[in-house]
Amino acid sequence: MVAAMDLYRDTCLECSKLITKRYSTSFTLGIRTLNKKYHLPIYAIYGFVRYADEIVDTFHNFDKAGLLQTFKEDTYRAIEAGISLNPVLHSFQDVVNRYQIDHELIDAFLKSMEMDLSETKYSDAGYDEYIYGSAEVVGLMCLRVFCEGDDPMYQRLKEPARSLGKAFQKVNFLRDIKSDYQERGRVYFPGVAFEEFNADAKLLIEADIAKDFSHALEGIVKLPEGARQGVFLAYKYYLRLFHKISILPADRIKKERIRVPDRQKLGILIGTYFQHQFNFL
Repeated sequence: MVAAMDLYRDTCLECSKLITKRYSTSFTLGIRTLNKKYHLPIYAIYGFVRYADEIVDTFHNFDKAGLLQTFKEDTYRAIEAGISLNPVLHSFQDVVNRYQIDHELIDAFLKSMEMDLSETKYSDAGYDEYIYGSAEVVGLMCLRVFCEGDDPMYQRLKEPARSLGKAFQKVNFLRDIKSDYQERGRVYFPGVAFEEFNADAKLLIEADIAKDFSHALEGIVKLPEGARQGVFLAYKYYLRLFHKISILPADRIKKERIRVPDRQKLGILIGTYFQHQFNFL
């Protein structure tokens, strides 16, 4: 019986791995640089958040609110029961229960997904709430995995991990400002209308992001060795994307989605590998 359940669990985790590989080559690359013991748990977290995000951003011809509510109910049912016939939710509940991931983090994440169903403009408070739920808590879930039950370590690294999530999400908002507005009618930055997004607004946003990146690095260097290189790789990738965006005029950002070419991603991977190997982090 135990062996059969292990097979089911491992198969479900492999499903989450497949989802991650299909949806994000960059995230998959980052996971592969983590210690192997972290791979499947982080894939499970990504699979969960990816599918919730797909509900609100992709399933346009379906009852999104109903689907999200069902997903939410099934999530908590799986966590309580310790099992689900949905491979993504079975993987996620296993990680939540194994690493004692705070249910408040899950609540906040699902609340942000609900906000995406109706909100198109955000106040300062709404902006902070959305970023916390959509990005910061995902980093905190991963941090629970990295700390492996060491709560004092988790508490020490909690705020820098939140800053990293903030930086990533705000860079995403800048990168996707065109598609978010044109395809979904959303502008996440408070007090900024898409038509009026200009150099001054862009500079204020970038200064805020730069502070988040700086604070995040303070925590990355203190992560367990097996997690440090992978998180640093994600940090460096997003920092490169941020720098590419920051040197371009606001009008350019409103017209195209800025990317980091694959050859530059490879260069970042090689660079972070040597920085980690020679203890330059």
